[in-house]
Amino acid sequence: MRPARLRSCISGPAFLLTGGCTLRGAPAFPIMGAYFPGWMACALIGVATAVGLRVLFLLTGLDALLSFRLFTYVALGVIAALTVWTLVFGP
Repeated sequence: MRPARLRSCISGPAFLLTGGCTLRGAPAFPIMGAYFPGWMACALIGVATAVGLRVLFLLTGLDALLSFRLFTYVALGVIAALTVWTLVFGP
């Protein structure tokens, strides 16, 4: 393949990707002078929720009843993170 043709094969699809970009940018909010990405805050909230529910389930004895503990706590954390994302940054 000639270099000019190879260059057009590589750069051609790149122009299709620019149509999905917007000027709005990522959701960010200032915390102590620095802009903090919203997805990272939601992820931290999800992790904190999963850890908190783990402690609560251990104290109440519900943890012993769970068959897939890892998947349960990951799912609960994801549900919490997506709920916060929808409530704060949603439409």
